[in-house]
Amino acid sequence: MEIDDLKPNAANRISHHSKFSINVLQLLKSSQMQHGLRFGDYTRYRRYCTARLRRLYKSLKFTHGRGKYAKKAITASTITEVRFLHLVLYMAERAWSHAMEKRQLPDGPTARQRNYLIGRLRKAVKWATLFAELCAIKGDSRTSLEAEAYASYMKGSLLFEQDQNWDIALKSFKSARAVYEELGKYGDLENQVLCRERVEELEPSIRYCLHKIGESNLQASELVHIGEMEGPALDLFKAKLEAVMAEARSQQAASMTEFHWLGHRFPISNAKTRVSILKAQDLEKDLHGSTSESLQAEKRLAIFDKIFAAYHEARSCIRNDLATAGNSENVKDDLSGLDKAIGAVLGQRTIERNQLLVSLAKSKLNKVRDDKNDRVTKPEELVRLYDLLLQNTADLSDLVSSGRDRKSEEVELAEECELKSLAFRAERCFYLAKSYSLAGKRTEAYSLYCRARSLADTVLKKVQSLATPNQVMVKDLKTLSNDSRSNSCIEHAIGIMEEEKAPENLLEKISSISLTGNEKKLGKLLVEKLDSYESAVGDSSTRGVPRIETFPPAFQAIPRNPIVLDLAYNSIEFPSFENRMKKDKKGFISRLWR
Repeated sequence: MEIDDLKPNAANRISHHSKFSINVLQLLKSSQMQHGLRFGDYTRYRRYCTARLRRLYKSLKFTHGRGKYAKKAITASTITEVRFLHLVLYMAERAWSHAMEKRQLPDGPTARQRNYLIGRLRKAVKWATLFAELCAIKGDSRTSLEAEAYASYMKGSLLFEQDQNWDIALKSFKSARAVYEELGKYGDLENQVLCRERVEELEPSIRYCLHKIGESNLQASELVHIGEMEGPALDLFKAKLEAVMAEARSQQAASMTEFHWLGHRFPISNAKTRVSILKAQDLEKDLHGSTSESLQAEKRLAIFDKIFAAYHEARSCIRNDLATAGNSENVKDDLSGLDKAIGAVLGQRTIERNQLLVSLAKSKLNKVRDDKNDRVTKPEELVRLYDLLLQNTADLSDLVSSGRDRKSEEVELAEECELKSLAFRAERCFYLAKSYSLAGKRTEAYSLYCRARSLADTVLKKVQSLATPNQVMVKDLKTLSNDSRSNSCIEHAIGIMEEEKAPENLLEKISSISLTGNEKKLGKLLVEKLDSYESAVGDSSTRGVPRIETFPPAFQAIPRNPIVLDLAYNSIEFPSFENRMKKDKKGFISRLWR
């Protein structure tokens, strides 16, 4: 329960002489994780801080007037409750979150927005310093220590963003780290874990400050490595690191003149295109490097998203250059070839990403659900993923085969796409058979398993006939062929068993049919025990259906009138009425009126 929900009565009001206690780090971490910062949404957190401040002002009756604004300063004499300290703390948090919101704009802050960002950070430092001063007077020793660490962190963040006074920023971060290291030795387990996490979040900023001062020989790769951690305290460091990496790429792009792809060389004249391609290539090294196997699937997917964004940015620059190329055919041909090459690389990375999604889905296919958050994969989801892979391989094959002067590397890539397409078809057929099997359609499942085995054997022969066969692909195809054969035998056997038991099951179902409904009751209904005080809902711990009345009502046998067949109707001869019927007149005048 939040503190601002307390009623300011005599029982809850704290005396002037007692010391207030606030677990600052635990309070802020809980608020941040519950209101947006778990997903890096600083806008949502800023709005929460604003709403929280409004509630605190109203509950404390510390508003600034209904008409003209009359500012009320918070001093040591003003603080009669711990919620006054919360006011100052959340003022600092609101200013800090507003600055971080501007820092995370899609294209980065402009010069004007950067000035506003630094102004908000100054406000955060001002409120954090006031919070530390008030806690030193009104708070206990632990609260005062945490407030000092919080103010030091805010001051270090401001200097970190301003790119100046790195020695003072280093001193601020180190003092905050020392406080949290000391606090992490005491208190409950949750507090110790939070303090250790904050120490780990401060470590990259300290190392970066040392790097800027010149007391550390960190390389760019090491900076990227220490920036892989997560946490709100690291967002400024990550933004600074991204700026450093962008500057390094710009310097490296000056020496990059060509893009090599499948035997082709395409010149690159635009500096922005070079930087985007270099960024994507650096990210690809993280995926295919020696440490790629230790990366978690979520991080690999995040790297793929960054690669796609970099290549799409490069293609956008290339198409802008195409629009402004004029009548120069050579320049247009080079730009078109470069656009085609980057599109093919994008297609290859898309296939790799979808294969990663397939491996994740397969790992959850036969998994028993133990956790509420663990969702089991259905075969239909794998069928949909293989549909995407088939479409990706078809697009890549069309793109590679569209040129006139095709290199041998392009021909090999087209053949590889064809083999992958056949393998994906076999996999898709296998999981489609699984979905039919779960639906109880044995004939369709058996046919699809046989088809999957046939496709897998065909692709396996083609792969093994290559000069350098892909051993991973060979192993997967052999496994698929064996699984298809075993599953087809199982479906055949189950189908025969179900066919043998079909008459017996039908007889059993027919024998249980009754006009009065199911005679096996769980207990008396409420309408049958109106004279006794007994609940029809059952125990609150169980999820049983309330037994009030059967609905829909059961069929009842009722008497009917006897069926009478009227056989005398067929033996009656009715009189003729032809002599009474009106006859047509066929005279001369009647013919005129026709």
